[in-house]
Amino acid sequence: MTTSLHSPGALAEALASTGYLADEGLATAGFLALKLGRPLFLEGEAGVGKTSFAQALAVATGATFVRLQCYEGLDAAQALYDWDFPRQILHLRAAEAAATAAAAATGAPVDAAAIEAGLYDRRFLIARPLLQALEHSPCVLLVDEVDRADDEFEAFLLEVLAEAAITVPELGRIAAETPPLTVLTSNRTREVHDALKRRCLYHWVEHPDFDREVAILRERLPEVTERLAAEVATAAGRMRELDLIKPPGVAESIDWAGALVALGARALDPDLAAATLGAVLKYREDVTRVRATGLDNLVASRQ
Repeated sequence: MTTSLHSPGALAEALASTGYLADEGLATAGFLALKLGRPLFLEGEAGVGKTSFAQALAVATGATFVRLQCYEGLDAAQALYDWDFPRQILHLRAAEAAATAAAAATGAPVDAAAIEAGLYDRRFLIARPLLQALEHSPCVLLVDEVDRADDEFEAFLLEVLAEAAITVPELGRIAAETPPLTVLTSNRTREVHDALKRRCLYHWVEHPDFDREVAILRERLPEVTERLAAEVATAAGRMRELDLIKPPGVAESIDWAGALVALGARALDPDLAAATLGAVLKYREDVTRVRATGLDNLVASRQ
């Protein structure tokens, strides 16, 4: 990875060059993870930019980006590696045919052990995200939504992170030349075990403040007007103060602003807000609650 990132401010600038505007706390956490070689555990509500941070970090540091999306039932084989059985079978048939023909021509017996050993060549190994991260150096490994995985997978992940290596019985030990910089994210659908958190630096990712959200909207959507960006950021901030099932994150703010721009809007009014709430709210109950508070109040100018 690049060694020119000598401070949190330098990292923030490098991230900004990729289009990601990190606040001071997140830039500091990312810098320390780079400097200390520690995994970084990011928690926060969905849509606040945790996944995008890992992607931007890979670009900013010139590293390969590998993502492991976690889900209930994820196991070691799905995260680590698998054997390409169809190709192995084709290879076995071809090897058997060649060996049989050679044996018929020379009178030598077929070497079954050699044929079997050829089935477990590296070319038949399908690298899943964790193995990809160990084999590509330097690498930023994103373990996304680790709170959705099972407890057993957490224990397995802890072992892989500690060793930065895995053992494939048929091939031996595969170790990372440089351990990947690992970013783990959680939407806190359940508590992640302390053993995993203790290995990591921790940072809670907040919703952006008004000024940073406006800057993000202008960065991601250059065609959005300054006024529209400010009004979308204001309305999104007010929605976050309501008791919603899913308060809008910055990702939803970007979607909403993009929808408004697509409609030719240069400012936000109650009618436009009513027509486009589906771009920013994802639950009927949330739409009902926001409408009940009054769309006039939602889009009123920020004082």
